[in-house]
Amino acid sequence: MAFLEFNDIKKIVKENNPGGKVTKVDLEGPKVVLYTDDLPFFIDSDEIKSLVNLLKKRVILRSNANALMPPDEAKSEIEKILPDDAVVKEIVFDDYFREVIIEAEKLGLVIGRKSETLNKIIKATGWQVKLLRTPPIQSDIIDSVRKIILNSSKERQKILKSVGKQIYRKPDASCDWVRVTPLGGARQVGRSCFLIQTPESNVLLDCGINPAGSETNRFPDFRASDLAINKLDSVIISHSHLDHMGFLPYLYKYGYDGPVYCTEPTRDLMTMLQIDAVEIGEKENNELPFSSNEVKEMVKHTIPLDYEEVADITPDMRLTLYDAGHILGSSIIHLHIGDGLHNIVYTGDIKFGSTKLLEPANFRFPRVETLIMEGTYGGRYDAQPNRRDAENLLLIHLKNALSNNGKVLIPVFAVGRSQEVLMVLESFYRFNKISPEIPVYLDGMIWEATAIHTTYLEHLNERLRKRIFNGYNPFLTENFKNVKHGDREKIMKSKDPCIILATSGMMTGGPVIEYFKNFAEDEKNMLLFVGYQAEGSMGKRIQNGLVEIPIDVGGKTKSLNVKMKVETVDGFSGHADRRQLLGYAKKIDPKPKRVLVVHGESEKCMNLAMTLYSMFGFESTAPQNLDTVRLI
Repeated sequence: MAFLEFNDIKKIVKENNPGGKVTKVDLEGPKVVLYTDDLPFFIDSDEIKSLVNLLKKRVILRSNANALMPPDEAKSEIEKILPDDAVVKEIVFDDYFREVIIEAEKLGLVIGRKSETLNKIIKATGWQVKLLRTPPIQSDIIDSVRKIILNSSKERQKILKSVGKQIYRKPDASCDWVRVTPLGGARQVGRSCFLIQTPESNVLLDCGINPAGSETNRFPDFRASDLAINKLDSVIISHSHLDHMGFLPYLYKYGYDGPVYCTEPTRDLMTMLQIDAVEIGEKENNELPFSSNEVKEMVKHTIPLDYEEVADITPDMRLTLYDAGHILGSSIIHLHIGDGLHNIVYTGDIKFGSTKLLEPANFRFPRVETLIMEGTYGGRYDAQPNRRDAENLLLIHLKNALSNNGKVLIPVFAVGRSQEVLMVLESFYRFNKISPEIPVYLDGMIWEATAIHTTYLEHLNERLRKRIFNGYNPFLTENFKNVKHGDREKIMKSKDPCIILATSGMMTGGPVIEYFKNFAEDEKNMLLFVGYQAEGSMGKRIQNGLVEIPIDVGGKTKSLNVKMKVETVDGFSGHADRRQLLGYAKKIDPKPKRVLVVHGESEKCMNLAMTLYSMFGFESTAPQNLDTVRLI
């Protein structure tokens, strides 16, 4: 599939104009926009399909301004068409994109059988329809993101047109080489950032921070890239953990004004976590080098893609995202470079096994020559127990602590492990394995992240979707309590047993520290780790047996004597363990020629690379940060 310039696109449309109905051709990022006075014509005929097949691009049809029904009249017409049981919350018109935004609880009823209801609205009003699901749990972040997007329509359209022109520009050089440079995340966990370059393009895969890092290795090293930030063409974010996207707003502070590609849930979750990180940094005198203003700018520049949606992102790179199975919206990034020259698959973080939330990682691709693969649990002895054993062990630890009238503190990441553990706890309550009187308190951004999970049901696994569509939403289990302002003090003073999920997952800051200070010196309580603890983090030091910990209390340093039980339950990680990583390498189709192992401690990455070579014959290496690897 050849790369096209904008003039080529316009020529193809002009020569194959369905019924002569297309009056104007424009661009919105990687998408081609066709304007017409007769939108119903395209709904009633299949003639647009042949044009789409010729362009091989995502095509959006929009009405010309004169073909739109006035918003007040259109709203009344839409309200007549929509069934009452769709539970419509809002109908808003976006003049710049010529869309009517319908937010409802039951989107299936808005769409109708074979899109009948949707098409009826378009025919009657001339407005294209954008559907938004009303979150079953109120979400301030989703409200904020949707408001930013709507209120900046004029600016975003300008951004998208500019991005489109850069994508479909005439290339200055032919694509005859490809190279990758890790700016962070090679032989370490944290600050993942990989620069992919061709003679024409500069693209970043992820842009994270190292939450447990020092000043010298906390952020990606852009100095060594020998590339001005404003020369970047695009940034692709695999998923919404801070070690993969926490540094992204920095780019907008220092000259970047290009697009960010990711899934829609990733956009919302990373916005939540970045704003939270800014606020925590300010409170704990550990400020990040950007503010909420740059986060807002990032939202405006984000172009969400669906899984398996193909999008040109530069004149010589084509992007497709696939399900990574790691957290909600997480993606494996596939880059098709040049006219069939080279294909890269970057796994980001993957889970190649069943969980209560998500489907396993995708392993089939059109082509792959180079695989950039995570090695978090790639060490020789990194075997996770099976899920049933892990859940049984979790239950045993919970019962032991709760029966002694203790409190169980579980440090978790707001996104991923929190929701996975919640689904396990929900099953314990459902089958009466835990007393219904025991509350589960959720502190930090966990409730907000859970609300976002309930908004993007299509990204959850089939079993969970079916339960929710059949009227039972396990995220709304009555034992789950959102900790609001002022609640924390009451929970810590209460003598009643409870379970507390609190951020941050590695105990590098956040509300978990406040609970830990209060609970640590009481042997009835338990600190229960269920997720990865990076070297250098407080969580890792406690996990390794440290019993006297210096803690800041009211501006003074106090030595905290850890008497509470400290337990670890493996098996809940969102990362593939060594067995799953090798299983993924065995099943990936087609087989890559080269594998670069990243995102893991040095010894683990090197060991996994050697094993991949000996087992599968891959040309496998574990590059260091700033090592440039020429792929072709």
